[in-house]
Amino acid sequence: MKILVVGKGGREHALLRAFDESPEPTDLFCFPGSDAIAEIAQPVEVDGLEALIEWMGVNDIELCVAGEESYLVKGEGLANLCEEAGIPCWGPHKQSAQLEASKEFAKRFMERHGIPTGGAVAAGSLAEARAAIGGHYPVVLKFDGLAAGKGVAVCLEESQGEAFLDEVFVQKRFGEGRVLVEEFLTGPEVSIFAAVVDDEYLIFTPARDYKRIGEDDRGDNTGGMGAVASRRLIPAATLERIEQEVVAPTVAGLRSENLPYRGFLYFGLMLTPEGPKVIEYNCRFGDPECQAVMPLVKGDLAGFCLGGAQGELRSDLLTFDEGWSVCVVLASAGYPAGSRSGDVITGLDAIGDARVYHAGTKRSGDDWQTNGGRVLAVVAGGVDRKAAVDAAHVAADQVRFDGMQRRRDIGILHFETT
Repeated sequence: MKILVVGKGGREHALLRAFDESPEPTDLFCFPGSDAIAEIAQPVEVDGLEALIEWMGVNDIELCVAGEESYLVKGEGLANLCEEAGIPCWGPHKQSAQLEASKEFAKRFMERHGIPTGGAVAAGSLAEARAAIGGHYPVVLKFDGLAAGKGVAVCLEESQGEAFLDEVFVQKRFGEGRVLVEEFLTGPEVSIFAAVVDDEYLIFTPARDYKRIGEDDRGDNTGGMGAVASRRLIPAATLERIEQEVVAPTVAGLRSENLPYRGFLYFGLMLTPEGPKVIEYNCRFGDPECQAVMPLVKGDLAGFCLGGAQGELRSDLLTFDEGWSVCVVLASAGYPAGSRSGDVITGLDAIGDARVYHAGTKRSGDDWQTNGGRVLAVVAGGVDRKAAVDAAHVAADQVRFDGMQRRRDIGILHFETT
C-alpha cells in the first residue's frame, strides 16, 4: 500500500513507524517530512497543497493521512481536495475541522448537542475580553484559532490574564482572532482519542499529557512535555460515562449537522467533581500523546486507516496492549518562548529497547542536531505504570545536548493517590 503522511513532527514520525510495522507491505511517503522521517518515508518536494494532490494522483497514492492540523484548514482543505481527486484521506473535511480551528465554533457545537463543557463568552477586543473577565480569576483564555498548542492560558491572577491578552490583541502573536473567556474547571485531565468513520467510532487508548515546561506543573504552557497512556489510566466506568456523554453525542452531532468526519478525533477532558467536561477538540491525534499511544496499538493500522478513509470502520484489524507507555519529551534551550538550533545530540545509540521519535532535529554529517523547540520523544513501556516510568526515564537519561530541558515527573505526577 502506498501511504503519504502530511506533517513533519514527532506525531507523524510515530504514525509512520506504526504504518511501517503493519503486517502488509507499505511504501511510505511524507510531506514535508524531516531528516528523521526520511529514513522510513520518502519526502515529497512540492509547493503547496494543490501540487501535493496532483503528485499523489500521478504517483498512485492509495491513502493520505493528515497528521498536522493546519493542512486540514489551509486553502480548500486537505481532505476536501483529496475527495475531489478521488484519493482516500484519513482526516476530516475543512468544515468539520472547525472543531479545532475555532474554539468558539467548538463551544457552540457542544452547547447545541448538550455535551458537557465549561461556560464561555467570546470577545473580539481587549476591552470586551476585560469586560467578560470582570476581574474574576482564575479564568481560562483561549485564542479562537490554531496556535500550535500555545493558544490557551490558564490564568490564576490578573497579571497572567493581561499578559495573554496583550499577546493576542496587541502583539497579535497568533494572528487575527477572537478570544474565548472560559470558566475555570478543576480536576485531573485526560485525553481520549476516537477513530471516527461517519456515524461509527472506535476509542483508542486513553492518555494524559503534561503541558507545563517545569516539574510539578509549573512554568509556561508548552505543546506538551510528555505523556502517559494505558487502558487502565482511568476506571472503566469513567470511560463508559465519557463515551455516553461526550463521544457518542459528538459523533451524532457531526452527522446531524452534515459535517463529514473520517479520521482521528481528540477529546481533551477535565474530570470535574460534576463529571467529565470537554476542554477542547483536536481533529487529529494529540502530540505527544500519539507517541505514547502508538506503541500500544497492535495489528494493521495501515489497513484500518485505509478502510476508515473509504467509509468502513474495521475494528477487527486492531487490538490494544493492556500495559503502560510513557513518553518523555526533550526540549531545546529557550523553549517555549523560542528555541535554539544546532546543538549536537548524543546518546541516541545507548537507549536500548526504548523508542525515539524525532520532532525537532536535523542531520549534519554523521550527527543529529537540535532544530526546534521539542526535539525528541523517548518512549518506553511496561506491564505496570512504574515499570514504564522507570524504563522511559532511564532511556531519556542516555540522551544529551546543550541546553536540554526535561521533566523528571512525567508519568509520576497526578498518580500519587491512584
